[in-house]
Amino acid sequence: MNKTTYSDKLKNLGTETAFAVSIDATEFAQSGNSVFPFHLGDINISTPKNIIEETKKAMYDNKNGYVPANGIPQLRDTIAETIGFQRGVHYNRENVVVQPGGKPVIPKFINTFMNEGDGVLYPNPGYPIYESQIEYNGGKALPYRYLHSKDGFSIDREHFENMIDKNTKLLVYNNYQNPIGGESTNDEMNWIADIAQKYNLWVLSDEAYFNIQYSGNPKSIVSLPGMKERTVILYTFSKTYAMTGWRLGAAIGPEKIMKIFSKLGTNDESCTNHFIQYGGIEALAGNQDGANKILNRLRNRRDTLAKKLNQIKGLQFSIPNSTFYLFPDVTEIYNKMNAKSYEDFRRNTLLSTGVSFCTREHFGKTIEGEKKKYIRFAFSGISEDNINIGIEKLNDYWSTL
Repeated sequence: MNKTTYSDKLKNLGTETAFAVSIDATEFAQSGNSVFPFHLGDINISTPKNIIEETKKAMYDNKNGYVPANGIPQLRDTIAETIGFQRGVHYNRENVVVQPGGKPVIPKFINTFMNEGDGVLYPNPGYPIYESQIEYNGGKALPYRYLHSKDGFSIDREHFENMIDKNTKLLVYNNYQNPIGGESTNDEMNWIADIAQKYNLWVLSDEAYFNIQYSGNPKSIVSLPGMKERTVILYTFSKTYAMTGWRLGAAIGPEKIMKIFSKLGTNDESCTNHFIQYGGIEALAGNQDGANKILNRLRNRRDTLAKKLNQIKGLQFSIPNSTFYLFPDVTEIYNKMNAKSYEDFRRNTLLSTGVSFCTREHFGKTIEGEKKKYIRFAFSGISEDNINIGIEKLNDYWSTL
């Protein structure tokens, strides 16, 4: 048998490494142990019933065939109106291409704008698919880092701007950020907009958590002068409406760019699931009580988790106003454990307590000079009761180190 050969590109393809943590947690649970799942940003809350009922109706109405790659017109109109209104700008259906989730917007953005060797700025720690798609497609990954204070996380501006050169073409910006829960001040967002225009960068604005906001009103970079024309928004129904497994999202941007996205969609997936798109219309235009209840439950979980973590000596963290993650500094505890690596720290904790979490290394390669150690707690997939029990076990174990 001839030796199988594979594409050289595959060695640069990363993964969403939180799923790898799930394997360890599952194996531990299958051995009869209790697991407290803080590792995966899934949502164990039901999708609102009005969305489910409209989707069922569409199925029974035979909305089961192919549709245009850019989505059904009714949903595109609804997305354009809702997204534009919430961000204070105007969009129409030509600015919208429906997607099977938010994630496909990332490779489509990369493939639309990036040539081999082009530089792409992206947040690190950040959603790992940014780095994966940049490197897989032959780009130059330019990870920008964050500074941590008692008030939260902010972009290291000097480090950011020092990476830009004549080959830098794109910027990935994730306000309301996974994994750190970071939220830009108005000054930081204005600075990002100035940088994008100064260096003529196309921007991917990942707004997956735009509506997971516990106080105040969210803001998008497209609302700033000169940014709507150079920005593609990544939108997803997954977080706001607890629709992670439905796989429904959208790209919103300049019409000429959306035509390219539509063509890429024709090549990649033909179209987004037909009947689910009617559920998307109901999600945006229908009764919002279900979405409000989801947000309230997440807020309660955040507050419960923060209160329990505050009881653990050696932890440093800020409480985010958005997303459903806490990203504490565990350096003191890490050193007490004499951990050999992040994986050693994570696995020892899991096997000793059943508490499963991701580490900083699951969100992009560590940047040279990093000294502090961080982990991520997701509170979207775990009840308040289990938050209390899990963090008690964690405190009991870490306090004995």
